[in-house]
Amino acid sequence: MTVESVNPETRAPAAPGAPELREPPVAGGGVPLLGHGWRLARDPLAFMSQLRDHGDVVRIKLGPKTVYAVTNPELTGALALNPDYHIAGPLWESLEGLLGKEGVATANGPLHRRQRRTIQPAFRLDAIPAYGQIMEEEAHALTERWQPGKTVDATSESFRVAVRVAARCLLRGQYMDERAERLCVALATVFRGMYRRMVVPLGPLYRLPLPANRRFNDALADLHLLVDEIIAERRASGQKPDDLLTALLEAKDDNGDPIGEQEIHDQVVAILTPGSETIASTIMWLLQALADHPEHADRIRDEVEAVTGGRPVAFEDVRKLRHTGNVIVEAMRLRPAVWVLTRRAVAESELGGYRIPAGADIIYSPYAIQRDPKSYDDNLEFDPDRWLPERAANVPKYAMKPFSAGKRKCPSDHFSMAQLTLITAALATKYRFEQVAGSNDAVRVGITLRPHDLLVRPVAR
Repeated sequence: MTVESVNPETRAPAAPGAPELREPPVAGGGVPLLGHGWRLARDPLAFMSQLRDHGDVVRIKLGPKTVYAVTNPELTGALALNPDYHIAGPLWESLEGLLGKEGVATANGPLHRRQRRTIQPAFRLDAIPAYGQIMEEEAHALTERWQPGKTVDATSESFRVAVRVAARCLLRGQYMDERAERLCVALATVFRGMYRRMVVPLGPLYRLPLPANRRFNDALADLHLLVDEIIAERRASGQKPDDLLTALLEAKDDNGDPIGEQEIHDQVVAILTPGSETIASTIMWLLQALADHPEHADRIRDEVEAVTGGRPVAFEDVRKLRHTGNVIVEAMRLRPAVWVLTRRAVAESELGGYRIPAGADIIYSPYAIQRDPKSYDDNLEFDPDRWLPERAANVPKYAMKPFSAGKRKCPSDHFSMAQLTLITAALATKYRFEQVAGSNDAVRVGITLRPHDLLVRPVAR
């Protein structure tokens, strides 16, 4: 993506008497050609977390490009709220092959505003209860499909339920497990490849017919084929259920004409793939948390039974499950699915007293922000009670925004929290969990964070 009509060398004159803006410090450890990309590729979470030691804004090199890294939660809030910072930069450029250029995730300006108006009704707070029965069915189906004592592959199972909820609620499709498996396998390959392309921008080398490049291209092609199948099936059915896909197929552009096929395709991709990836990753980390912190799993079970009186947990119970919600938020704090974000400055601006030139790319890490000891006592401890109202009031405003903020705030935040709450409550009520031999819950870093290979065994309560 590019920013039109921007000259990075043009600098607006300072107002009379205004303090001279500083240049941010440069992070150490860069190497020729790759800059800091090799450190970002080798140990990205540690690298992004260590940048806070150098200041609130730090310059890093990704290949030949200078990128401005923001480490302060207040300044990340400024990025989200200031219209001078657009969705663009290394992350979004790496995602274009998946998300396209015409979907709500990557659009800016008037196009983004029109697309938000199209999809927002499906995610309004008063629209979420219509999805409640589907969410309940899928949550309880997990508890029935998993058998006590039988090892569960958390990766495939988490993707399966995330895809099924999205497809059944938003696309009204009864997409069976085979498609969920295809999406799971393809997304794992695509997101790893996109991360490499972001941190080590080697350009033409990624077009060579190397095995890794062929695997990436095959996985990407299968993702887009899957989306085309979904759209074609809906059109062939002649049905027009009240869902997001119908809204897209009937949407009009600013001239009153139907939106183009590419935009419909890109919008469905944005609905089905990043959402499934982030929700699935969060479910994996929740399973790890339930296994590693059985005391909180027990508290969830007790809370659910107190609310339901022993009946199966239902959508109507979600708002009453306070501790369950706090466990989910704490899991997202320590292991955010979206751990890195980028923006681009469309005009020269100021952040924390530093000059950000027009056209500059900006990067920040929710993972690093949400683990900052300046914002959190015992910052590395899993402590859901830190989200009790009296303690949460002490957390800086933008130190925990898992769904972002401002006009780029994820429209599906309430939808996502409802399904995560139901899934967590249903599982913790029926089972205790333990990791089994061969399980590897170390963090695997791609565009999102997930465990390398989490294997858990449900134990009947």
